[in-house]
Amino acid sequence: MAKKKKELPKSLDFPFTRENYKLLIIGIAIIIIGFLLMVGGGSDDPNVFDPGIFSFRRITLAPMVSLFGFIFIIYAIMKKPSETTKEK
Repeated sequence: MAKKKKELPKSLDFPFTRENYKLLIIGIAIIIIGFLLMVGGGSDDPNVFDPGIFSFRRITLAPMVSLFGFIFIIYAIMKKPSETTKEK
């Protein structure tokens, strides 16, 4: 009996390119920075109130940075590879 040779595809079409992965890593780093901006402001003594938890950095800036990171990740996932990248 003749054996059939399996033909491998000449080019594997992966859904993401190297550029997509770089953008995903950048987006994850932006989200981590946003969460790090939220850290702190607590008090060691539960009987003492620390108004530092209501600072601009923790209430406004950090959530906006994190939201931008999530939007950036959506962009990284949805970005189509350019034609020059596909040919390489």
